[in-house]
Amino acid sequence: MPPGLVGEDPESKIRQQNQREQLREWLTQQQTEQASLLKFLEQRYDQSRVGMDNRAVQLQSLEIERRKAAAIATKDFNRSMVSQRNLTALNAAIEKRCQDKEINGRQSQFQGTLSTVAVPGLSPSSDRRTAPESLQQIIQIQKHQMEEKRRKELEKKQEEERHDRVRLNSARTTLLIERQQARMNRQLRRDLDSANAQLAETHKQQKPDIKRGCIDDSFFSKFNTCSR
Repeated sequence: MPPGLVGEDPESKIRQQNQREQLREWLTQQQTEQASLLKFLEQRYDQSRVGMDNRAVQLQSLEIERRKAAAIATKDFNRSMVSQRNLTALNAAIEKRCQDKEINGRQSQFQGTLSTVAVPGLSPSSDRRTAPESLQQIIQIQKHQMEEKRRKELEKKQEEERHDRVRLNSARTTLLIERQQARMNRQLRRDLDSANAQLAETHKQQKPDIKRGCIDDSFFSKFNTCSR
């Protein structure tokens, strides 16, 4: 259009240049904001990863403690079994020695008693009854055997109770550690879900909508929309 005609806009080139500069500034600002958002998200991810690593270390420590407690309980149980077997063997040896001594003593006394009892055809006396001392010894031996039987039953019962206590303590310790480990796992999962949700929400709020062109009203207010 020749200069000086009606409708001519002599400042159109300057206005277009300003618009291009403002658009360039807006793009630069968008790139800067995106870089800041990316850096922020990376920092949040690093913080979440450090927290999860700490949780994993705690879970590993709990697992080590659980295995150590189980090993100690097993070792104590085995030591108790060995001690009980040694004690039982010692008591059996002592009991056998005492019984052998009593049998030898009874045999000697019984032979002495027979020497005082008359034999038919050699002496007028034909009394073959056991001497009162021998009857008393037999009663004492039977009483001693009954006491030994009760003592063995009591020792067996006490041994079973000790083994039950060891197994119960081991099971209780293992259960407590497993429950604590389960709580740590649930807390770790909640923290991870919360961190992911926060990151998603932050990304949703701060990420510009490139498809629609996220340009606010302040951007258009900078331009002179009047053609004249």
